Amino acid sequence: MAGANTHQAKTQFGYRRHSDQDRPGQNPAEHPVVVVGAGPVGLSLAIDLAQRGQRVVLLDDADRIGEGSRAICFSKRSLEYWDRLGVADRMVDKGVVWSVGRIFHGESQLYQFNLLPEDGHKRPAFINLQQYYAEAYLVDRIGDLPGIDLRWRNKVTAVEQRNDSVALTIETPEGAHRLHGQYVVACDGARSSLRQMVGAEFAGQVFEDQFLIADVKMTAEFPTERWFWFDPPFHAGRSALLHRQPDDVWRIDLQLSRDADPVVEKKPENVRPRLARMLGHDKFEFEWISLYKFQCRRMDRFIHGRVIFAGDSAHQVSPFGARGANSGLEDAENLSWKLDRVLRGTSPASLLESYHVERSGAADENIRESTRSTDFMAPNSHQEARLRQAVLSLAKETEFGKRMVNGGRLSVPCSYDSPLSSPDADAWDAGPRPGCSMLDAPVAGQAYLTDAFRQDGTDFTLLSFSNGAAIDAPDGVKDILIGGESGLADPSGLVAKRYDAEPGSAYLLRPDGYVAARFRHPTREAITAALSRAAGLN
Repeated sequence: MAGANTHQAKTQFGYRRHSDQDRPGQNPAEHPVVVVGAGPVGLSLAIDLAQRGQRVVLLDDADRIGEGSRAICFSKRSLEYWDRLGVADRMVDKGVVWSVGRIFHGESQLYQFNLLPEDGHKRPAFINLQQYYAEAYLVDRIGDLPGIDLRWRNKVTAVEQRNDSVALTIETPEGAHRLHGQYVVACDGARSSLRQMVGAEFAGQVFEDQFLIADVKMTAEFPTERWFWFDPPFHAGRSALLHRQPDDVWRIDLQLSRDADPVVEKKPENVRPRLARMLGHDKFEFEWISLYKFQCRRMDRFIHGRVIFAGDSAHQVSPFGARGANSGLEDAENLSWKLDRVLRGTSPASLLESYHVERSGAADENIRESTRSTDFMAPNSHQEARLRQAVLSLAKETEFGKRMVNGGRLSVPCSYDSPLSSPDADAWDAGPRPGCSMLDAPVAGQAYLTDAFRQDGTDFTLLSFSNGAAIDAPDGVKDILIGGESGLADPSGLVAKRYDAEPGSAYLLRPDGYVAARFRHPTREAITAALSRAAGLN
């Protein structure tokens, strides 16, 4: 995006020559993994792989971070992932924590919601944090990991698929060179050049309605909540959104007409009176101004030979609902452990197909939700407009009307219909089913269940509930025992409640914290079969 930028937390990095560039063209350097794109997704993926013992080359064609706020809402699931990468504390300490949102129609509040009404979770529902801070903390973390070689001002200009690797041509300030990667992961954003190089389709819908995005610095007494308006008095007939960020910066989105001139609308002298009407004053400074249109698109295939796509390079959704960056981070979390196992030879290359199956399904879900939000916020016909007006009227009086209002349904972890999951063989009244993300809860000794899980996130984990007899888990499976003399205490009872656990119950968790299988009466044979399936071995 381009716009008015007056005060941003920019960090610029210098180009440095690498010994790979001195190798003769017929004998290029070879690396296990090359990640292209040092945004939140590429940085997180590189860290995850490095913590698993893989050596990663990370390329970016820029030499800086901090081009505007861009993504600002990071979900609980993303924070739990960043916990395992060693950066979540910095994110939360700097970020603005929130869980409450309010929906207004005109001057009246329709309703409010709380995304995490229960206690007993280590991480909040969401934080708001400018993307340049998130990227800076991830780059700092990379500095602690010798397994990552981060190269700035290295632009991939050609891709050649080979039988056992991918040959990349890379342009630098000192000329071009080549290197090979066993696998290349494209995290190079919505305008992905690698997507074009492999000739992949990027199909979907581009919505014509335009939205003004402005980050402004001001002192304000608004609470730390997400406020969304339909037809507000300060912006009649349109929608508006207000979010707080760190450093007294506020994100404002205003819906504009389809025929609005982007050049005219982005001028600060035209934006200022709009925001002054909304805020009731003009005592603010601009940090960032831009216009955008919704796009809901994705690649048909996320894997092209040995080139794998993640984040915005693979899929795009509208920014309402915070599904863009968070879904990209879920891509990284899903891919890293599978790629690690394939590189180690502990799983066949076919395991990577499950990345496409699971994450393309997640992209479809996010696109559906994003499209529904867009259609509700920006009706395409008089009939849709009348329906929205009827829903908004019902919402003032009824609970079911409130549930129909769509001001951007917030990101939640996707559930997978996955070939890696073993179907339930027993009856369960609650708890995360196979293909769903693990749930957090407090435990004695480790503070939270997610803390106990992340101590060694490279292995499958058996979460078991003591019945006085130890479960004979397969080799290489880490055990987290709840209850009993040697297990972690569940003083609040929330672990057992959230997992619908009885004494003897067990859950097999994948390295990304997703449930692979669950058992009321686990046996070595059943656990081994589920483990084999989850690892792509059968």
